Amino acid sequence: MKTIAILATLDTKAAEANFMRQEIESLGGKVLLIDLGVVGDSPIKADISREEIMEAGGSSLAKLLDDPSREKASPVIIAGATRIVLELQKSGRIHAVLTLGGTQGTSTCAPVLQALPFGFPKVMLSTAASGDTSPFVGIKDITMMFAVSDILGLNVFSRKILANAAACAWGMAQVERKIGKSTARGVIGMTNLGVLTKGARHAIMLFEQAGFEVITFHAIGAGGEAMEQMMKDGIITAVFDYALGEIADGVFGVLRASGPERLTVAGKLGLPQVICPGGSEHLGILVSEPNIAPEGYEDHQVTWHSPFVFVPRLKADEQARVAKSIGERLAHSTRNTLFLMPAKGVSSYSAEGGELYNPELDEAYRDSLKEYLPETIEVETLDYTAEDPAFIAHAVRRLIEMIDRDD
Repeated sequence: MKTIAILATLDTKAAEANFMRQEIESLGGKVLLIDLGVVGDSPIKADISREEIMEAGGSSLAKLLDDPSREKASPVIIAGATRIVLELQKSGRIHAVLTLGGTQGTSTCAPVLQALPFGFPKVMLSTAASGDTSPFVGIKDITMMFAVSDILGLNVFSRKILANAAACAWGMAQVERKIGKSTARGVIGMTNLGVLTKGARHAIMLFEQAGFEVITFHAIGAGGEAMEQMMKDGIITAVFDYALGEIADGVFGVLRASGPERLTVAGKLGLPQVICPGGSEHLGILVSEPNIAPEGYEDHQVTWHSPFVFVPRLKADEQARVAKSIGERLAHSTRNTLFLMPAKGVSSYSAEGGELYNPELDEAYRDSLKEYLPETIEVETLDYTAEDPAFIAHAVRRLIEMIDRDD
């Protein structure tokens, strides 16, 4: 029998949580009901009370009820719920987590789900699931489901939605497959962008022929960060960081931006890594109106990745800012690092025939990278485009050599 933990504020969501519990029990499962409420009393009994949550979070219900406020209560609830849920997961007493709530409930439950490991079932029924869900999902495999109506009472519509969410969590809990140790020679983490996919597919083929598995990440912010979390978790053992568009967009605060830790983890861990500045010669800018270019890029080479993603080629001084950021992030890399520069274009956009082809800017970018890359890493310039099969073959061969040497 699989046990599903349901997290809810039972002072306001008791009827809905109890209905979900009944649905899971009717399917043959068991439920552990966890109360995240503060002010009001629950009409049903929780398996883990709000008092237990507050104590695990370093406070008490009495303290929080003395001049209660969301600002004061939320950090305690999140800390307490995270601690308890992780203990339940690690001890094998729960097999999935299901949460439900509006904006406040979603914001409270999201950090708890994000703390759980990859692969562990996480389902979030939310009224906020139709907007920007990135703050709630982060880099974890959280399944968000839009509640459509407010989660406020049982009716002919909400019962079906609640039942679907309950069945989703229960169904995931039945899956026995886990993220275990790979039987391959190693697991390569590789970043990719649409303007590099031809090269990425060739790299996957070559790595697999050599006995490796490859996990590919779409380098649009959360992708690269997820790859680096898997390095920390020990899932990934070597890295082909093929796409650095996240760094370029991070410098200018646009679509594909990643956080400050991006491109630092492999170096800190000493993992073998081959790096290519793929897709970092341009930006990805999300626009609100299709095919309407934002102001300030009138003197740039430009193209459109889609009607809503505007793509300007960076000028020499702007590329230098990106190169400086890459160099600063790679300061942690003192061994097992090779930086490969494709002289004929770092993406299909800047390769000959591409919309952003500009050999002078390519040369300026290479000069900036040579200036800012730390002396502790090896640097090679190859007379190919980033997607050329010869460039990919060289990158794969060099990474495998580093892996073998490290063993």
